[in-house]
Amino acid sequence: MLGQMMTKPLLISSLIDHAERYHGQTEIWSVETSGGVTQTSWGEVARNARRMASALTKLGLEPQARVATLAWNNRRHLEIYYAVSGAGFVCHTINPRLFPEQLIYIINHAEDRVLFLDATFVPLVAAIRDKLEGVEQFVLMGARDESVAEQIPGLTFYDDLIETGDGDFEWPVFDENTASSLCYTSGTTGHPKGVLYSHRSTVLHSFASNTRDVIGYSARDVVMPVVPMFHVNAWGSPYGCAMSGARMVLPGPDLSGDALVRLIDGYGVTLAMGVPTIWQGLLASATKLGSKLDCLTQTVIGGAACPPSMIETFREQYGVDTVHAWGMSEMSPLGTTNIPLAKHFDLPLEDQYRLRESQGRPPYGVELKIVDDDGNDLPTDGVTQGDLMVRGHWVLTSYFHMEDQALLQDGWFATGDVATLDADGYMTIRDRSKDIIKSGGEWISSVELENIAVAHPKLATAAVVGVPHPKWDERPLLVAVKAEGEEPSEAELLGFFDGKIANWQVPDKVVFVEALPLNATGKVLKRTLREQFAEALTG
Repeated sequence: MLGQMMTKPLLISSLIDHAERYHGQTEIWSVETSGGVTQTSWGEVARNARRMASALTKLGLEPQARVATLAWNNRRHLEIYYAVSGAGFVCHTINPRLFPEQLIYIINHAEDRVLFLDATFVPLVAAIRDKLEGVEQFVLMGARDESVAEQIPGLTFYDDLIETGDGDFEWPVFDENTASSLCYTSGTTGHPKGVLYSHRSTVLHSFASNTRDVIGYSARDVVMPVVPMFHVNAWGSPYGCAMSGARMVLPGPDLSGDALVRLIDGYGVTLAMGVPTIWQGLLASATKLGSKLDCLTQTVIGGAACPPSMIETFREQYGVDTVHAWGMSEMSPLGTTNIPLAKHFDLPLEDQYRLRESQGRPPYGVELKIVDDDGNDLPTDGVTQGDLMVRGHWVLTSYFHMEDQALLQDGWFATGDVATLDADGYMTIRDRSKDIIKSGGEWISSVELENIAVAHPKLATAAVVGVPHPKWDERPLLVAVKAEGEEPSEAELLGFFDGKIANWQVPDKVVFVEALPLNATGKVLKRTLREQFAEALTG
């Protein structure tokens, strides 16, 4: 017997319809590429999204045609998110920090038909335009500008294109499993790979992100996603905020600490999301500018392991609760968030703080397990390390245009992380499987060493990699960036590890660099460091 309840397909267009109907006047502030700030609302975003959906449909695009963006976090990008997916096309957000060769590969591999771009990226697109095989329309995200039009032949303009759309456009209804969005991994090894999300997976991901034990956006919040909209859909925040009716601040191209502090203080941001490198700059700027970040109540930090010292600084100096999160492009990206259970409040305060340093536990919709090299399940005792596996409602089954390649292992996706799990599901990333250091048959976590190192007041940032050693196969090497005006010695930094880890795990050497090499999503390129310093302990 079937249940007697209404059914409607879970479509992204339903999110913007809800935001317009019940939160139409709710403000959204957008920092434009020019540096100015535009105020809009969920109602205006919805109206413009319908007009742009109509305009794209009139171009003759077939269902599921890929429409790409090279854009910052701004209101036009938000409108495109809903216009493209809502109309039955696929919104392909492209990371502009990739190398030109990777951009060409991605755009051609995705078979993009339309490319929206912010003014920042006009020179980039002009340089690669002739190598883009299927793009028929290049659209500048702004008003008509003849000087820009000269750089890209046939360039059209967002504000002109949207005028051709109908304001009474009705969102089409289709299967909720239809593809909605396409994101590519950052491609640290080989070509970037495409992850194709569905309407169903995206809406379910939004429900999960809106629960109190995950992120829990609220209509009372002012949310600032510093994580770019070209990186895993800004962690799903444009959808989660529409579902909850939260106000948003879209920070545009300037993600410097000074700019972010001014936006937080100027617009009353209560919840902000980004990677650790972003928050390092913000905390330094808050000190420099004398800001107390009074309105900010929560930060969500993901993309890389968050140093415990950063969590402590937010808590002790600014009264901000930091939620450590973990996920992947292949997971839409939500995998875990670190929110305590009721029983944890009975623990001593120091133990509560230590608990918050892990990546947390999965919400409903995600399952985790760890396995050994032979694929056997390992115990969830919080100590045993294994390869982290995941499955769930918003986890991929195969990469785009690679559907014939076996990816899952008995229905589980291998994340490439080495982790521990405890009985409550709290997961701690010990390392990437390719980054963990094997020294004399024992494993050393580079993440654990980095967390200790970056707490040193004379360091701006640091990374640890394993490099060849004549006796122990590999030993840890600390690659450090000095804080401005500081001159720490090697002995001082190595001594900082005393009492914090076993002596045999302390790095063998420190090398100082001006900056760490980063990939397109802000993660340290450890492979580059391993190659650069391969002879540091043998030469």
